Amino acid sequence: MIRLEKRKEPSKFWRIANPFLAVALTMLAGGIMFAMLGKDPLVAIRLIFFDPIFSETFGSYSRPQLLIKSAPLILIAVGLAIGFKANIWNIGAEGQYIIGALFGAGVALAFFPQPGWYIFPLMVLAGAFGGFLWAMIPAILKTRFNTNEILVSLLLVYVAEKILAAMALGLMRNPDIPGFPGSRDLRRYEAAHNAELFAGTGIHWGVVAALIAVIFAYAMMKRHMLGYHVQLAGQAPRAARFGGISPTRLVVICLGISGALAGLAGMFEVSGPGGQVRIEFASGYGFTAIIVAFLGRLNPVGIVLAGLLLGLTYIGGELSQMMLQLPSSAIQVFQGMLLFFLLALDFQTHYRLRLTRGVRT
Repeated sequence: MIRLEKRKEPSKFWRIANPFLAVALTMLAGGIMFAMLGKDPLVAIRLIFFDPIFSETFGSYSRPQLLIKSAPLILIAVGLAIGFKANIWNIGAEGQYIIGALFGAGVALAFFPQPGWYIFPLMVLAGAFGGFLWAMIPAILKTRFNTNEILVSLLLVYVAEKILAAMALGLMRNPDIPGFPGSRDLRRYEAAHNAELFAGTGIHWGVVAALIAVIFAYAMMKRHMLGYHVQLAGQAPRAARFGGISPTRLVVICLGISGALAGLAGMFEVSGPGGQVRIEFASGYGFTAIIVAFLGRLNPVGIVLAGLLLGLTYIGGELSQMMLQLPSSAIQVFQGMLLFFLLALDFQTHYRLRLTRGVRT
């Protein structure tokens, strides 16, 4: 008989190997899906994973885009990973990303067209505060009424999208072009523009913020008492309570950090690559960052690598849509496969299959 047996200790080998195996299975299953859509699977996989980096034709454009696409994913995923380690599940980072963008853009539009070095720093503070404020809704409801933070944070994404549409059509609409939804283009407002720091590299302040967040998160989880509290709460909740760790405080801190970082990501996007508040501003970064966090094993360094990989799928996905006319939904399914295979394979980390002899009773 085949029996599923729990391991005494999680397998370190499978913990490291599963992300690579998940990527390989995603390529295989994705290739089958592309073939069913009538496209050459090898060409599709090449366009998604290889041509954006190694192609002479597309590489000069795509390589700088890799940092631009990866930075918000890494920034959001770092915040999510801290909460996930403590079993605090913020699934609504997309909503916090949107609200952070609205707060940051609101500051810029309030000062328009004044110049001033202080405008962009104020936008950064406003973006972080907006994301933090939106994350406090599930935090307060969780700590005061014991609601489920997964459902509350997720449902707030749709509220944020409605607010985004209302702002693009109303209060933040560009008064110079009243017939079209969307705010002024912040890329044309020098004081509020998150421009490239080094031309042609794709490095802007959002990339710098993502790197700083990774360093601080790594130091916190490895060297700070808060990191110890987070890990203890995730691994042994009862021991954490007996040790005097406040679950309420931890919920507020973890959701606050993840919300603030998601808000920052939204602010850097709306003031840089996105450029303006518009109805379709929500890009799915908040949801994709969940894949990044788990693929990176909730480790800041792993999240950097996973963020670069998922950023590559965004660029390669756009390239394959242009070259092969693949639907955007196919690329979203392809990204979702990665999380599915990773979670499906993770049983090997905690369980093993045993062949046993005996008679079934």
